[in-house]
Amino acid sequence: MNMHNAPSGTTPFASGDSMTGALSAGAAANMLASVGDVAFILSPEGDVLDISVSDGELAKHGFTDWVGTPLIDTVTVESRVKINDMLTEAAKPGGAPRWRQVNHVAAGGDVAVRYLMMALGDGGRLIAIGRDMRATAALQQRLLQSQQAIERDYIRLRQTETRYRLLFDVVSEPVLIVDADDRRISEANPAAYRLLDAMPGELAGVPVQTIVADGQRDDLIAYLGAAEAADDLAPIALRLVDSRGDARISARLFRQARKALFIVRIDVAGGAVGGKAMDATLGEVIERMPDSFVLVGSDLNVLSANAAFLEMTQMPSMDRVVGARLDTWLGRPGIDLDLIIAQLREHGSVRNVATILRGAAGSKDSIEVSGVSAPMGDGECYGFTIRDVGRRERNGGESVGDVPRSVGQLTELVGRMSLKDIVRESTDLIERLCIEAALVYTSDNRASAAEILGVSRQSLYSKLHRHGLGNLMSSDV
Repeated sequence: MNMHNAPSGTTPFASGDSMTGALSAGAAANMLASVGDVAFILSPEGDVLDISVSDGELAKHGFTDWVGTPLIDTVTVESRVKINDMLTEAAKPGGAPRWRQVNHVAAGGDVAVRYLMMALGDGGRLIAIGRDMRATAALQQRLLQSQQAIERDYIRLRQTETRYRLLFDVVSEPVLIVDADDRRISEANPAAYRLLDAMPGELAGVPVQTIVADGQRDDLIAYLGAAEAADDLAPIALRLVDSRGDARISARLFRQARKALFIVRIDVAGGAVGGKAMDATLGEVIERMPDSFVLVGSDLNVLSANAAFLEMTQMPSMDRVVGARLDTWLGRPGIDLDLIIAQLREHGSVRNVATILRGAAGSKDSIEVSGVSAPMGDGECYGFTIRDVGRRERNGGESVGDVPRSVGQLTELVGRMSLKDIVRESTDLIERLCIEAALVYTSDNRASAAEILGVSRQSLYSKLHRHGLGNLMSSDV
């Protein structure tokens, strides 16, 4: 073996021929066999002439049984090209061999081995020295799995952070996050900004005691000190700054990123009065909304609704609506409402879902439904706004009773019409499409269109009039 034809990227002995001397055949064989986990002596054609296996695990995989077998027949289909490339490179005079990884088809599964192939003497024979890569592949696999696990944990962390940030922002109770070291406000939710009449971001860095009246600021500082030592401390009643009324303030210590923080909750005393006034105003707004609104419990029974919902469902009074199931009127039976509720339970809200609303007197209106879920006691409730889109469809599209313009729209009629009516509508659809095609084919020559359709001109005019495909002149009839 020529010491100067070393693998690319390596540094050979500067005077290998003189330093190593003349190695005996046995010494050379032992040296080559010990270099890797497996070594093959190959013919110029790539047939295995002899094998040396120093790794017992490879012997168990049947490597020692390949004498007389072409090396290319022991690898997977994807590795055959690499074997051919290595045989070609090794046969070139003065070529620089390089390591290539192939996969052997062996007992117990594929085995990854990294080979260096080079010429062996002047007889045309080759030697392939291999290193078992299964341990490396296992490490790479574990690394990939670890990376994927970290990525999944990161995604879950971001999702959790988003949920808690949303909860922090939408909760109606004023909440402050206060640094336990300097008693300054780190964060405040929108409800706190509204209570203290502050602009967004204005509270950040402000000493927390400034939210209460001057004479009670020391009391708040003392209360926070007590909250550091006890988790179940009762709220303290204090007056808010600028005569904003009395409030019950509670605090609890928690740690985040090795930093101690307080979560401070503010319950405005007398807030029930203001809350009732706000609830009365909100209820009046909902009642006067032009769009229907309905609130249902987790059992989908109606808890409350506005006048627009009563009008749309053609119900005479609220007493007849409260307690009834929403799917009495909303959606195709057993289909639409179940899908909407499933989306609400998974995502918390739905927007502009197209469906129908069936009135008590038999009307069917095309509607769009948006909804949101909210906690209520130990369970949850669902609020829906319902918008009638029938007028929009009549102005720019088709309503439920119109002939559909496509086969896709026919399938949307399932649940809105009986099968008999849908079949009739499909017949009308096919008839109209054929007439339209005939008119296009004949450049709107109705006599020719009637001829290619195999109907009389009078029958064609009648169908044109029924489908609204053209304004007929008196001379046409």
